Amino acid sequence: MTLTLLLTTALSACASPQGTDSFDDGFTGRSARFDYFHTGTATREHVSLDQIRIEGEWPGSRTHLIDDTNLGKYLFVVTDMATQTPIYTRGFCSIYGEWETTGEAKKGVWRTFHESARFPEPRDRVQLSLRKRSHDGSFKEMFTVVVDPSDRAVNRSPLNPVADVKTVLDSGPVARKVDLLILGDGYTKAEKEKFHGDVDRLLKALFEVEPFKSRRSDFNVRAVHAPSARSGITNPRGKQWNDTPLGLSFNAFDSDRYVLTYKNRDLREIAALAPYDTLMLLGNTEKYGGGGIFNLWSTCASDSSQSPYIFVHELGHSFAGLADEYYTSSVSYEEFTPPGTEPWEPNITALLDPTKLKWRDLVDASTPLPTPWSQGAYDKASYDYQRRRKALIGKGAPKVEMEKLFDEVKRETAPMLAGEKHAAVVGAFEGAGYQAKGLYRSETDCIMFTRNPAYFCRVCSRGLDRVIRLYTE
Repeated sequence: MTLTLLLTTALSACASPQGTDSFDDGFTGRSARFDYFHTGTATREHVSLDQIRIEGEWPGSRTHLIDDTNLGKYLFVVTDMATQTPIYTRGFCSIYGEWETTGEAKKGVWRTFHESARFPEPRDRVQLSLRKRSHDGSFKEMFTVVVDPSDRAVNRSPLNPVADVKTVLDSGPVARKVDLLILGDGYTKAEKEKFHGDVDRLLKALFEVEPFKSRRSDFNVRAVHAPSARSGITNPRGKQWNDTPLGLSFNAFDSDRYVLTYKNRDLREIAALAPYDTLMLLGNTEKYGGGGIFNLWSTCASDSSQSPYIFVHELGHSFAGLADEYYTSSVSYEEFTPPGTEPWEPNITALLDPTKLKWRDLVDASTPLPTPWSQGAYDKASYDYQRRRKALIGKGAPKVEMEKLFDEVKRETAPMLAGEKHAAVVGAFEGAGYQAKGLYRSETDCIMFTRNPAYFCRVCSRGLDRVIRLYTE
């Protein structure tokens, strides 16, 4: 393969494309996948090429090739070599990007994660670039490589049909729709119908929530059943282990409820059997848990009583880059948002300058910024719940006890938040993004803050709608 490793340079985000008159002039219509290894610590970071893999039809937009959302910790850029013009860009986040903020990484422990970036297959030589967001919001180049798509080392192997693909919702051509692909993990061959039943149930919950409800016709949905030899997914704290096709496991970053997989290459080969813009990985388990990383994928425990909430909440992360607005739950991250920096996520802010609040147009002139709320009373109830939940996990309490606690905290905090003086307005309420102080959310409650409401706040809804338009307009 013709690969030219170039020196790292400090570059800002790219401009709009100028090099092609139409999609067909610059691209073949197929999907290409850049597989690479991401290695380092909290202070040292390296990327190395694994392979360039050709998949099936390109499912993304053929007109909106430049990402103008300014979302993500990283930016993937494809540049035409002949014109030196960016022809495709996408913001994204990664497991490595989260891991480097943990205590393990800060101790100097080295870890390696396999990652992928997908793009429409170009007709001619291109430069692939990975750029990382700096504290000032700009992107600095951290890796670049030149790829010749005609090189014989490009992997064009036919995909192995190791899983069944079912079309659940067909709203039109993949290039004009958001293509949601749901993959099951920990479902045996005999549990295929259970998987599809779980998909139908959770999709019903998704399309009952705005803006998904109003934009349902903008989505295609497919489901992939990759049979597991044994039922269930791995739960290290529960001493349950299962080598499933997708590798889903609880206890990511030593967080009991966090579900991730490190089998990226296996996952991508299975996912490539169907067109997709966004991925949801459904774990066959009753235990509460999930996860979501922007433009990577989201995970959801299928049989928890909270699974409809998890499904919708985690898709908010992976699809639209929405931040967690809660701050009382324990997480493994340390300084996820560095002090004095404005988060890139659309739904939280450091409020460094209230006159430049990113959702200022939604705030009434009479609403104070910051916006007062009874944080002390909420914190007392929420931190008490977290202590009791931790104790239940520690003693291996049965599911019914955890469910009772979920219901109890909802009964206490839902009316508390709904009764706030400024509950019906958009403002800047302190407490968000895993920090009780210094970060703010836009409303008192939201799916991204608690399990109480069945709605996204207005800022989150706008963020979701904007990304839907990225794939459909």
